This record gives sequence, structure tokens and C-alpha cells, in this order.
Amino acid sequence: MKTPRWFLKKRLMAYLLCPLSLFYLIGSKFVFNLRKTHEYVSRRPIICFGNILSGGVGKTPVVRNVAKFFDAPVVMRGYKKSKETCGLGDEAKMLSNDGILVHVGNRKSNLILLNKQKSDSPIIMDDGFQNSSIKKDISVLVFDESVGFGNGFLLPAGPLREKKSAIRRADAIILIKRKNVARNFALPTDIPVFKAKNTEICPYNDKTPVIVFAGIGYPEKFFDNVPCKIIEKISFPDHYQYTKEDIENLINKAKKKNAELLTTEKDWVRLPDWAQKQIKFSVLNIDIEKSFYDWLKGKVNDVNIKKS
Repeated sequence: MKTPRWFLKKRLMAYLLCPLSLFYLIGSKFVFNLRKTHEYVSRRPIICFGNILSGGVGKTPVVRNVAKFFDAPVVMRGYKKSKETCGLGDEAKMLSNDGILVHVGNRKSNLILLNKQKSDSPIIMDDGFQNSSIKKDISVLVFDESVGFGNGFLLPAGPLREKKSAIRRADAIILIKRKNVARNFALPTDIPVFKAKNTEICPYNDKTPVIVFAGIGYPEKFFDNVPCKIIEKISFPDHYQYTKEDIENLINKAKKKNAELLTTEKDWVRLPDWAQKQIKFSVLNIDIEKSFYDWLKGKVNDVNIKKS
């Protein structure tokens, strides 16, 4: 589904859905406490990168950088598996394309498998901050400054999976800096906050007309940051599975306007081979300040000492 408009601003629909948010809060609290009664403790350090918002904050590029830094495997659910993504899911396929060992499916089963290996390197968990059935040794939340807390409401009235107070379960925060900062967005001052910057790299020169399309949580972030000569923007629902008709319509539209097509890497891996040969993606680089890696390496060493 497309990210509802009321997720970012307090519109009438958000207020109408507030009673349902109460039921969501009660239900999620019950599940969280129930799962915690049979918490799995890993022999190897687990670093969890999560968020308290529903999708679209830029977590996967962070996971990619950290997995490469430690040469560590990644455990994730593997959302929206398809034949185009080799049964992995778009985010998992992106990581796998970079040579990262990715385990998708049941997280606990994959952790048990990884703990049977002789390696003592950390295991990266992509998402799972709300999953209390697995003990995380280090939890890092990712926030995008332009999204902030959205409208500040819990699902389905807003994008929050948990109350803002849940941030205090985290050991650190990575804040992706933007020119435009969301209103009423303030993070706790007693938790380490490390800054990061995203850079989109357009494969076309600044004179080439480009039609951009994306099926991600907040497509506007992509549209606003790609340094191309954009003549049209087309958005699809998050994790959208493109049909042959969708792709042919996009290609025909580009031909009529004498333009090129451009999408995100996350969308590109969901395209069939024949479409990937005709459509390019923008490379997203994330630069996290060096002090974060120093901090994280120290935390992992501390965890290894405790577990030895």
C-alpha cells in the first residue's frame, strides 16, 4: 500500500483512526510481553538496526555499510519475496548483490544456524526492534530528519509502531540529515546520536530528461534528492510488484517524452531481467560519521568479553 497522506500530517482521517490506535497499542504490548517470556539468547553478538516508524526511513543502506565493516551476516524477514528477487525480497536481494551473506525467513531459526558456526563475528539483524523473542546485544534506531515522527500517532492513525518512549530501549541513534526538518521532531539527549548523510548518484547528465518512479515508503525523499533533470514523478505502493503492463506503460511514456527512466535500487531488483536492461537505478550512498564505527566496535568488543 502507498503511505497514507495522514501519516505525515494530522489530517481528519488520522484523528478518526485514533481509537483503533489504542487497540493496536494494547495488542502490540501483549505480543511484546508474551514473546519476551521465551527470549532467545545468541552466543554471537547481535546488532539490531530498527525503527519505531513503519518503513521508509533508510535503514537498509545503514545495514549494508555495517555488514561490510564487520564482514558480518545479515538476518532479516525477507519481505515481499518474488522470482525477480530470487525468493529473497527486495532489500535482501540488494544486500546479496553486494556480496553480503543474507539469511531470510524465521529469524530465530537462522540465528540458531549461525550460532553453530565457529565464527565470533557479530550478526546484523535488519529490523526486529519490536521482536522481543530475540535478545539484542546492541540496538540502533534509524531516523530520517525529514520524516521525523510523522504525525506523531500510532498505527493506523500514524506511522509509529510504538510510543516515542520506546526510543529509550535503544543504545544509539543514527540520524539521516536533511535540509528540511520535520516539525516537532526532537530526540532524547541522553542517547548517543550519530549523523549520516545520503547522496543519490544519477547515472544521467543534468541535460537528459528523466522520468523517475518508485515504490517505496516515502518516494518523495527519492524524488527530491536525485540530481537529475526530472520531468515527471510516478509513485507506486511500498514494495510494489511491477507487472509487465506497468513496465511497458513506463517505457512507452518515456519514449513519447524522449526521456530516460530512473528508479531506486530497491525497485530495480524487483524488475524482471528484460526490464533491468532498459531501466537504470540511482545509486544511494550513505556516509555515517566515523565516530559511530568506533563506538560500535567498542560495544561489540564489550559484548564478546561478557559472552566469553
